[in-house]
Amino acid sequence: MNSDIDPSGAVARWWATAVSHMEPGVVEIRGRPVQELIGEIDLVSMIWLMLRGDLPTGPKAALLQAALVAGVDHGPQAPSIAIARMAATCGIGLNGAVASGVNALGDAHGGAGQQCVELLDEVLALEAAGADLEEAVGQAIAAGPRYVPGFGHRFHPIDPRRDPLITLAEKAVTEGVVAGEHLRAGKAIEEHLRRTRSRPVPMNIDGATAIIYAELGFPAPLARGLFVLSRSIGILAHAWEESRQGTRNKGPIPRAILPARLDQ
Repeated sequence: MNSDIDPSGAVARWWATAVSHMEPGVVEIRGRPVQELIGEIDLVSMIWLMLRGDLPTGPKAALLQAALVAGVDHGPQAPSIAIARMAATCGIGLNGAVASGVNALGDAHGGAGQQCVELLDEVLALEAAGADLEEAVGQAIAAGPRYVPGFGHRFHPIDPRRDPLITLAEKAVTEGVVAGEHLRAGKAIEEHLRRTRSRPVPMNIDGATAIIYAELGFPAPLARGLFVLSRSIGILAHAWEESRQGTRNKGPIPRAILPARLDQ
């Protein structure tokens, strides 16, 4: 910034960031000229660079990409998707519809990944403090709600996204890409739930992606942030489809999905 405008440098310090730098003719991302990144790295590596400040190895980028791909969409009944589609019917514009869907991603819908990373971290902390793994799992689960984030699914007896993600995580451990501690904790939780619950509570996508994000070194809040980033793609696709077809092509709303009172 011009020193005549900001002689003390206070304004420049206020806006200082390690993420990016811009001045006439210059755009830098994490200290790298943007022209050196364009066409040279993929979007997943760019996400890593923005959040972490360095570039991932190829295997780490591939593992992150798998987790992001898995969370893109889960059908029009998912609250964030349904809200985006409904917003699009109001004619508020694509950006508003997408924002409406993203704003629905909170603790109940969208927060399980972060909560699961916190659970995995707690298990590993208890183990480091002297408990064996099984005891650590029992203590961590007992200290939380009956609902165990990252495990069980109201639609899927077995979440079809679980196995491919865990297989990739296992492969990454075998190849020395990640340490495998969070994977070990996640599998121990799954086994504990299998033995102690009256019905199966297998790992779901939130658990599988939580393991991958944690293994890659992303802290718990970024597990939620990365899910939001991933699901935004699905939200965009649904909002775009709905904005193009409109209610005029769908006919009246079926009575079965109308509320009992219109003001509910």
